[in-house]
Amino acid sequence: MIEFLQNNMMKCFWVETFNIECFGCGFQRSIIFLLQGDLKNSLITYPALIPIIILILYLILHLIFKFKNGHKWLVLIFIISVSIMIINFLIKIF
Repeated sequence: MIEFLQNNMMKCFWVETFNIECFGCGFQRSIIFLLQGDLKNSLITYPALIPIIILILYLILHLIFKFKNGHKWLVLIFIISVSIMIINFLIKIF
């Protein structure tokens, strides 16, 4: 599966067109590193991956179990994820 993902990675439109990385650049490589068990390189490549995974898992659990303040936690995790993406993007540009 990992070899399939490595051989079929999508190319970034922004990198090809404008020669700058977008907010999502590194996501695919980070998933591959995580699947290989390399947490350190996964976090270096795309730091927002773990919060995004937590967000998706919590969303699924909230849809199933209807947590009392689940929507507030989802918003908080979303804000954290987006903040990490923006900070990572700004670090890459400058």
